[in-house]
Amino acid sequence: MPDYSILLVEDDYYIRNAIARDLQSRGYRVAAASGGEAALELLTVQSFDLVLTDLVMEQVGGLEVLKAAKTRSPDTMVIILTGYGKVSIAIEALRLGADDFLLKPAEPEEIHFRVKKCLQKREFRLRIRAYEEILPVCCECKKIRDDRGRESGAGDWMDLEDYLVEREKIKVDATLCPDCGG
Repeated sequence: MPDYSILLVEDDYYIRNAIARDLQSRGYRVAAASGGEAALELLTVQSFDLVLTDLVMEQVGGLEVLKAAKTRSPDTMVIILTGYGKVSIAIEALRLGADDFLLKPAEPEEIHFRVKKCLQKREFRLRIRAYEEILPVCCECKKIRDDRGRESGAGDWMDLEDYLVEREKIKVDATLCPDCGG
């Protein structure tokens, strides 16, 4: 599993610790914030693959955390976690860019399922973007030239797998095709 980072924003100490422990036990790096203000501070100094945030918190609520996360990095996935099951709230969160909406109390398996699906969706988006930015490919060795930040034609040549892993942070599954012995 890739090294995913999650920002967990929950003002209830027991819920926050239970979710954090469960996600950490599943291999995720989790930064826990006790409220929206702390989350906004963390978002200014660190980027996250996913934000799991409570909706209703004092001072700074989950919708503000959602907006800040998406402004900082549109690729950050955001799941809204709430005890309030109003459809209008879910619609507003989705309009603001939330990727999922989960009602409390939520079972650990359900939280993990939603987190996993959001992170897979994020990876697919990143892959598509990498493919959309068609890169120059050597017709002989199949290396690609990464011209980002440089004049066109002045970029470094690198293996496709290295490009995807190092530059795009996309997990690459290595396998053999039938012609190569797979």
